[in-house]
Amino acid sequence: MSLTLRTISREQHLAYIQSLPAASHMQVPAWADVKAEWRSESLGWFDERTGEMVGAGLVLYRQLPKIKRYLAYLPEGPVINWFAPNLTEWLEPMLAHLKQQGAFSVKMGPPVIIRRWEANSIKAGIQNPDVKRLRDIEADFIEPRAFEVADKLRRMGWQQGEDGGAGFGDVQPRYVFQVPLANRSLEEVHKNFNQLWRRNIKKAEKAGVEVVQGGYQDLEEWQRLYEITAVRDHFRPRPLSYFQRMWTALNTEDPNRMRLYFARHNGVNLSAATMLIVGGHVWYSYGASDNIGREVRPSNAMQWRMLRDAYALGATVYDLRGISDSLDETDHLFGLIQFKVGTGGQAAEYLGEWDFPLNKLLHKALDIYMSRR
Repeated sequence: MSLTLRTISREQHLAYIQSLPAASHMQVPAWADVKAEWRSESLGWFDERTGEMVGAGLVLYRQLPKIKRYLAYLPEGPVINWFAPNLTEWLEPMLAHLKQQGAFSVKMGPPVIIRRWEANSIKAGIQNPDVKRLRDIEADFIEPRAFEVADKLRRMGWQQGEDGGAGFGDVQPRYVFQVPLANRSLEEVHKNFNQLWRRNIKKAEKAGVEVVQGGYQDLEEWQRLYEITAVRDHFRPRPLSYFQRMWTALNTEDPNRMRLYFARHNGVNLSAATMLIVGGHVWYSYGASDNIGREVRPSNAMQWRMLRDAYALGATVYDLRGISDSLDETDHLFGLIQFKVGTGGQAAEYLGEWDFPLNKLLHKALDIYMSRR
């Protein structure tokens, strides 16, 4: 198949995404409006013989301070056939195009999973003192074609971070936790939760915790809980305007792209979460909770409701997003994997993010700048 690449309209881009079973929420055209501080462009790959669109990519351009050169970033994309034997024929026209647009460096995140670990294997790993990281555990599933993709990228001159992308070295998480829903009943999914999760869901029900959906007008209440979480967990929160922009941009594109949930007890909101939907892929994207009311287990109740809603939408996967690959109980990120493993899902490792320096000098300068931030 010989391919041509060109800029496409947002309508063409959206139509292509809608024709697929799923794609990353960072590759829908509206994501460009969420990332308002970046310039953006939609790219389309076309089969020359039929004229049919066979791939798409959302490119975000970030200008370097003081000069008219850009970092071109395709988060969790592009959406192409990554296992195509002629991968170079997909990526070379893209690099040429991005160079023409003034990019000095390209960063992309192939949406390709290399390995998966079942919850039981991870639990056994946590109990084994010799196991420090996910990779120390034998994977339950390995995708051999993913290694071929990595080899092809290296041969083309693409590079990966020094740590090979372990943990949170990338901009997007390399390791995520997912609950597969395809060909399973809800009873089966619930049965797969660990005892603590099942007990906590029951406890929340007994206490009368109710989970409700919110709208744009409830984002201020979301922000209140989110900022409490930021203080507790020592991270810098995004401003309310970011979530308002996200809601408006995503739900204008598709009225069911983003949802907001609250778990409340006696009329008081104790925890909240945002959910994103693209085709059969549903993400729990941001979570927040108060310091009070933890004993009624609002977060477990909320996750169970969100999971059931994802199932009702016909989702094939409920994605709890990033985890660290550390299984060391003293690691501050360990609680995250411990909470998510309780859902009985799987940890998945992506290929990670790759860089292509189109201008080695400027790429190096950016590297130095980023490492000092």
